[in-house]
Amino acid sequence: MPTLIESQELFRRAVVNGELNGAAALLNAGIETRITIHCRTYRSSLVNALLVKFPAVAWLTGERFVIQAAERYIEQYPPQKPCIAEYGETFPEFLATRAGSHRVPYLKEFAELEWHIGHVTIAVPEPHIGVEALSSTDPEALPELRLRLQHGVRYVEADWPIDELMKLYVTDCVPDQLEFAPCDVFLEVRGARGEFQINRLQKAEFRFRASLASGAPIGDAAEQAMDIDALADAGAALVGVFSDDLVTSIFGLNEEEDIL
Repeated sequence: MPTLIESQELFRRAVVNGELNGAAALLNAGIETRITIHCRTYRSSLVNALLVKFPAVAWLTGERFVIQAAERYIEQYPPQKPCIAEYGETFPEFLATRAGSHRVPYLKEFAELEWHIGHVTIAVPEPHIGVEALSSTDPEALPELRLRLQHGVRYVEADWPIDELMKLYVTDCVPDQLEFAPCDVFLEVRGARGEFQINRLQKAEFRFRASLASGAPIGDAAEQAMDIDALADAGAALVGVFSDDLVTSIFGLNEEEDIL
């Protein structure tokens, strides 16, 4: 007699992979039909979840393309976490491997942008602090400090102007002619409570903010910005992060030691 864990694994294989024999042998006749229903429900719910997460991609490529890709994706990458909101993070990369995706060379980047938009729009804004919070800080200690930014902000670098494409989707605008050529764009995606905005940044400022968001100390973020542009004003960039209400707290090298 299989253990509980073994029985659960047999049912998982039946639902996720369609391997019915093992689970059917445990129960009475007719169980295969029930498991088949569960399998169809499982697959359709995950496909629908991906369609909900990537409506702009469906607009760009056609819903059929996304559905077919989603069906293959859930076979190869079933959910590993109980929260369905976290499912699909690698779907943009998977889309770029599908037949026909070469006709849309910006597909992966566009899908990644939509993934980030989906996450920032459900964020709840936190109380922000102003730059005056640094006034009591020892100037020599400033480069070692880290900033915690709002949950609803992401930094996206792309080789195509995908923000313009997203704007067309959001505004439901169909121009008579669209010139869409490769170019480097550095985007700050901000959102909360169902809304979002996309701002283009200069490369040095983008690197400064993205580094802070990833947990880098202020000094390291400034160095990365100045590696890109030797004339970058790190002080002004730091003030700008506070002025845009992005900073929620300041902490030292140990994240558990909040300074403010």
